[in-house]
Amino acid sequence: MTVSLSLVLLVILVALVFEYINGFHDTANSIATVVATKVLSPGQAVALAAFTNLIGALWGTAVAKTIASGLIDLGIVAVTPQVLICALLGAVIWDLITWWWGLPSSSSHALVGGLCGAALAAAQNNWSSIIWWQGGEHWWQGKGLLPKVVLPMFSSPLLGFVLGFVMMGALFAITSWLGSRSGVLQKFGRPRFLNGFFGKMQMISASAMGLSHGMNDAQKTMGIIALALVGATSAGTMDGLPDWLSFLRIEEDANQQFPIALWIKVLCAVTMAAGTAMGGWRIIRTLGHKLVKLHPVNGVAAETASASVIIAASHFGIPVSPTHNISAAIMGVGAAKRLSAIRWTGVERMVWAWILTIPITGLLAWLMVRLLQVFGLA
Repeated sequence: MTVSLSLVLLVILVALVFEYINGFHDTANSIATVVATKVLSPGQAVALAAFTNLIGALWGTAVAKTIASGLIDLGIVAVTPQVLICALLGAVIWDLITWWWGLPSSSSHALVGGLCGAALAAAQNNWSSIIWWQGGEHWWQGKGLLPKVVLPMFSSPLLGFVLGFVMMGALFAITSWLGSRSGVLQKFGRPRFLNGFFGKMQMISASAMGLSHGMNDAQKTMGIIALALVGATSAGTMDGLPDWLSFLRIEEDANQQFPIALWIKVLCAVTMAAGTAMGGWRIIRTLGHKLVKLHPVNGVAAETASASVIIAASHFGIPVSPTHNISAAIMGVGAAKRLSAIRWTGVERMVWAWILTIPITGLLAWLMVRLLQVFGLA
């Protein structure tokens, strides 16, 4: 089927809509704790998150390349603009539903599920169209759904929980020791001093969380846009474009990797920052108030643990969920105090959203592609 330029531009538009929604849907990932601890006002926290998301989105392209060329076998299925639009719409619909319910689901996994479901339908249900595990001496060096999505989906929140638990336990031990001393040391263990100190420290940890969110989440849309433009270029759609539109031509390199042009990075970064500035207060209430009662020291531990996991994953091109990680880290921080500090009713609703995200977005995208096929539009 001939790929028209207007369809390619429509993919970019829908991708940016997803990026914008991702910005306000996942704002809570980086600012819920700093709002809940009252270190920053909601407006101040959103401004900080928007700025750090912007910087993070411009930092690296490893995750974008995973989305563009590491999940779907392009030798089996042609990822047309129609397929990409259905993938994006599946993710957008689920993001809006969970935002309305106030559930901190994963936009990352929503996009992965939509992409895999749409590609599966386009390949006439040929499961080989999805790259399950391919190449690499170590699992993090390979590509495919299992090493890049499924394993990290479970391991990264677990690591966030453990790091949050260990960091909070260490901070409890240090502050208790200081409080038991006499003289100057005892001053550093007093609640008033600790709240003031960790309130300032949380500015740093919240910034790290926003940076990590931009590094991972914003890059996923970059990968979708690059995938659309590479497909259109190879199909000849970009032939004959005037020179001022030559930036739309993107070709695979010798290693079958998709380069992520600077204009794509800037466009996605600015769009996510704009979405972040809109805020996502429903989810902030869930993360900041319905899981664990938070103080500045808790916020520092949770944000530092979560940001560490996400930045490491971004380095290896693993599209993890910032939502899963900060939620797990908050639970780890609560568990370090006592298990009863965790409000398990909120956790149960959140876990169901995690489990259902990839299957539901995959099904939505699959149904949309099949519907287009029935009417001869895909």
